[in-house]
Amino acid sequence: MLNFFKLLFYSTLILGTLIAISSYSWLSIWMGLEINLLSILPLMVDSKNSYPSEAALKYFVTQVVASALLLFSMVFNLNLMEFNFTGQDDLPHHIVNLTFFSALLIKMGAAPFHIWFPEILEGLNWINALIMLTWQKIAPMIVMLFYCKNSLFLLSVIVSSAVVGSILGLNQISLRKILAYSSINHMAWMISTMVSVKTIWLPYFLVYSVTTINIVLIFKNFNIYFLNQLLKIYGQNKHFNWLIALNFLSLGGIPPFLGFLPKWFTIMGLSKMGLFLISILLIFFALIVLFFYLRLTLTAFLLTKSESITKTQSNFLLLTSNFIVLASLPIISLTYFY
Repeated sequence: MLNFFKLLFYSTLILGTLIAISSYSWLSIWMGLEINLLSILPLMVDSKNSYPSEAALKYFVTQVVASALLLFSMVFNLNLMEFNFTGQDDLPHHIVNLTFFSALLIKMGAAPFHIWFPEILEGLNWINALIMLTWQKIAPMIVMLFYCKNSLFLLSVIVSSAVVGSILGLNQISLRKILAYSSINHMAWMISTMVSVKTIWLPYFLVYSVTTINIVLIFKNFNIYFLNQLLKIYGQNKHFNWLIALNFLSLGGIPPFLGFLPKWFTIMGLSKMGLFLISILLIFFALIVLFFYLRLTLTAFLLTKSESITKTQSNFLLLTSNFIVLASLPIISLTYFY
């Protein structure tokens, strides 16, 4: 049963994000992000989490540093505007932009500002982890979307996020850390949509969020957190056996699943801007991510595997939502074709 205080903080969590993404002033954006931060902290200090106090404290310190950088960039920018700095030297403007984007990248957990993200996710239960993977990224990403332009700094962030999210996810046995590094890799793709065709960002984020929600809800349903636990449930329920595998393939961007569509649009947008090297690097490191997805799902595709005598009950609503998401791309394609 949902406690009253949780309902209150979930409401203010949503309110803070809405304030941040609908504001016209920099101060209101900062206030929305702070309301969002102060709302998530009581939800993180929960007995169901593995390390509640440690995760909350790490998240608080990290977000305070990001908020301080954000305030610094805002005040610096207002001072430049007040003194009418047209400047033959653009160095102050570059410092403001670098500080502003660094603060937002810290808040969303993109590389090379990613160190806190997998560690905090490891100490949370699946519901709080799902909030960190999806909802907490909305406000900083939309604010960044408003001011984002093609620059060497953002291109380096794209490459570093793609590298970190793929290489560091290879040797993980914790499912939460695997999803964390997967999220960092997807951040590279989403920032690429910002510097190429901004209209692609929303479909990409929606597809990523829906697929992640499906995976996390299945893991929560079976109460599994590590790779060896995942291998044990493959013999208990054949429906979820295949759903986990197909959702990971969709998250990796394999056709004919829905996850392929936004990645295809992103590559087309980058190609139109002439960013062919970035496209090639994103595709190459996405293949590495797909490798450790296949490591998770390989047992599901084996023809012979040990099956348990005890069977788990199927959740009809979860099966239906997974089927709709996985079948969306073929349905959309057939509808459009005819």
